[in-house]
Amino acid sequence: MARSVKMVERVKNLMDKPENIRNIGIVAHIDHGKTTLSDNLLAGAGMISMELAGTQLFMDYDDLEQERGITINSANVSMVHEVEDEEFLINLIDTPGHVDFGGDVTRALRAVDGAVVVVDAVEGTMPQTETVLRQALKENVRPVLFVNKVDRLINELKVDKQEMQIRLGKVIDNVNKLIKGMNEEKYKAGWRVDAADGTVAFGSALYNWAVSVPTMQKTGIGFPEVYEYCKNDKMKELAEKSPLYIAVLDMVVKHLPNPLEAQKDRIKVIWHGNIEDEVGKAMVNVDRNGPVAFMVTDISIDPHAGEVATGRLFSGTLERGMELKVSGMPRPNRVQQVGIFMGAERVEVEKIPAGNIVAVTGIKDAIVGSTVSSVDMVPFESIKHASEPVMTVAVEAKQMKDLPKLIEVLRQISKEDPTVKVEINEETGEHLISGMGELHLEILTYRINHDKNIPIVTSPPIVVYRESITTSAGPVEGKSPNRHNRFYITVEPLNQATIDLLKSGEVSMRMPELERREKLMATGMDKEEARRVAGISGANIFTDMTKGVQYLHETMELILEGFDEAMKRGPLAEERCEGIHAKLVDVKLHEDSVHRGPAQVIPAVRQAMYAAILSAKPTLIEPIQEVYISTPQQMMGSATRVIQGRRGQILDMSSEGDLTIIKSKAPVAELFGFSGDIRSATEGRALWSTEFAGFERVPQNLVPDLIKEIRKRKGLKAEIPKASDYLPK
Repeated sequence: MARSVKMVERVKNLMDKPENIRNIGIVAHIDHGKTTLSDNLLAGAGMISMELAGTQLFMDYDDLEQERGITINSANVSMVHEVEDEEFLINLIDTPGHVDFGGDVTRALRAVDGAVVVVDAVEGTMPQTETVLRQALKENVRPVLFVNKVDRLINELKVDKQEMQIRLGKVIDNVNKLIKGMNEEKYKAGWRVDAADGTVAFGSALYNWAVSVPTMQKTGIGFPEVYEYCKNDKMKELAEKSPLYIAVLDMVVKHLPNPLEAQKDRIKVIWHGNIEDEVGKAMVNVDRNGPVAFMVTDISIDPHAGEVATGRLFSGTLERGMELKVSGMPRPNRVQQVGIFMGAERVEVEKIPAGNIVAVTGIKDAIVGSTVSSVDMVPFESIKHASEPVMTVAVEAKQMKDLPKLIEVLRQISKEDPTVKVEINEETGEHLISGMGELHLEILTYRINHDKNIPIVTSPPIVVYRESITTSAGPVEGKSPNRHNRFYITVEPLNQATIDLLKSGEVSMRMPELERREKLMATGMDKEEARRVAGISGANIFTDMTKGVQYLHETMELILEGFDEAMKRGPLAEERCEGIHAKLVDVKLHEDSVHRGPAQVIPAVRQAMYAAILSAKPTLIEPIQEVYISTPQQMMGSATRVIQGRRGQILDMSSEGDLTIIKSKAPVAELFGFSGDIRSATEGRALWSTEFAGFERVPQNLVPDLIKEIRKRKGLKAEIPKASDYLPK
C-alpha cells in the first residue's frame, strides 16, 4: 500500500505539467495481447509485481472478464514512467478487442491523444485492427505499433532469423498501408510507423520482454540475440536485460503527443464551435484557468458513491463543489468528488487541471458523450460508432414486483453504453435491448440477472432489419384529419455514399449550412437539394423544395416531426428506415394556426410518407458481417460449406503455411449457432472472427415471408399494408 500512496503523490505532482502528460489507449484485435501488455506496463511502474505481469490481467478486474478471458469494459489507470531522469504521467486506457464491444474503443479514443496498436506477429493485421486504426485516425489520435508474440514465430512456427525479420517487416508494411489508405494527409505528415525511428517495438507481453531500435542501441540486444534467447528458452533472462515496459513506455513518451501538442490538432475535429472564442482558445491552449470543458466518455457505478463519469478534461480545473452545466439539461449539477483511476481503485484528489483523464461523481444528468462545462458552450461532436446494434432480445421481469427496478436498470444501461438501444414498452411490460451481437447481449442480460439481482426471462435473440426503397415515387398527397391542410411528398433512394456520410455523423443539422451543403454535393447530391435540406433522421434526408408557401416556416418543425416518426417506424414492419430522400414539393396550409396544430400536421405528413414509401417498391435490408476463418488446408472444404450453407459468399482465399484464410460475408440472421457448426466441421481447429459490414438488401424472394414473420412477432396485422391504405379516401 505504501507503494501505492507514493505513486498517487507522484501522479498528483505531474498532473499540473501538461508537457509531461501522455494520454494513451491500447487498441487491437481480440486476443492480440492488450491486457497482458497493460500488466507489463503497470509492473514497470511498480503497481503490480513483475512475477505476476502477463498473467494477473490486472485491468480485467470484472469477474466476467476473468472467467471468459476477454476484456469487456475499458479500464483506466494513471502511472508514472521515468525517461532520462525526467518523470512522465501516463494515463492509460486498456480497451476491449471483441467486435461486440467496439463501442468502448470508440469512446476511449475520444479521451486519449495517442494509441499503442498491438498486432500479433503470427496473425498479422486482422479486421478489428483495421477498425480500431480507422477510429483512431478519425479522432486525430496518433498511433505507434507494438508487434506482440514474436516468441511464437520462433518457437511455434520455427522460422529462421531471416524469415523472422521478413515477417515482422510485413506486419509494419501492412499497418502503414492501412494508415495511408485511411488518411493520406496524416501519413505524409509523418504518422507512419517505422522501426528505424523508434515508433515500432517488438516483443512478447506474456514473457515481459521487448526490443526497439532505441533499446537495441542501449542494451546491444537485437534480433539475432532475441532469436537465440527464445530458441534456448531463456526468455526470463531476456526480460531482465530488455524489459518490455521500458521499450514501450519510452516509445510512448518520445513519439506520442502531450496534451499541448494534441489539443491544437484535435479540437477542430471533435468540436465545431468557434476556435477564437473564450472556450475555443482555452481548449487549444489546455488552459487550466479557463472555463471547464469536459467530455464524458464512460459511466460506471460505484456501490458507495453512485455514478462515476470518466472523461477528458480539455480546459479548466475540476474540483469538489463546482456547479457545472450538462449539455441539453436544464439544471446544473454539483461535483461531489474528483479522482483518478488506478485500475479498479478510484483515488480521490483535491482538484485536477486540464489535459488529464478524470473521474467525477455528482454529475447525475450526464450520459456517455455529454459535454460538461462551467459556461454555455457548443457541445462536442457526438461519438459515432463504427458498428450498429444488429441484434435484439426481449427482456421481462420474472416477478411483477421487480418491474420498476428493471426499468431503472435498463435506463442505467443505456446511459452507460450508448451502443445499446433500449426500448421500454410500459403498456406490454416487454422491454427490448438491441446490441452489437450475441456476446454483447449475453453479457448485458447476465449482468441484469446476477449483478443487479433481478431475475429475468429473455427471448432468443432476433435480428434488427431496416426498411428502404428501390425506386422513386410521388408526389403523394397527405391530408390532415380536418381536411384543411395538404402535403405533397416524393421519395427517392439515396446513394450509398450519402448514406455512409449520414451514418458516420460527418453531416448533421448542427453544422454550418455551407459545410453541410459541400459535403452532400461531394457525394453527388444536386446543389439546390443540398441547399434545401430541412431535416435529417438517421440515414434519411428531408428537403423542402417548395417556393413561397405562406405559414410554412412556422409549421416546418411539425412536418419534420411527422417525417421523423415515419423514419423510426416504417410502414412494412415498424422497423427503422434507411436510405430515403423525402422531398416536400407542395403544401396547402390553413391560414388560422389553430387548424394546423400537431394533431393535424404530424399524422398527415406521416401518412404521406408511408404511402410514398409503399409506392416506391419497398424492401428490407439486413445487417451483414464479414467472417474471417483461418483453418488447416484439409478442413477448408468443410469450412466453406458451413458459410455457403448460411447464405454466405466467399470473398477471398489465401494460404499461409498449412493454414487457409477464408474471407467471407454472411447475413447476421444466418449466423446464430455458427460457432458450434464451424467447430464440428473443422474438428475444433478453425479460428474465426467477425466484423460488422453494413446493411444489404434481403433477397426479394425472402422479403414477404420475413415481413409477415416480423409483423406477427410484433403483434401487428398479418397482411402487409399497401399505399392505398394511407391515401386520403
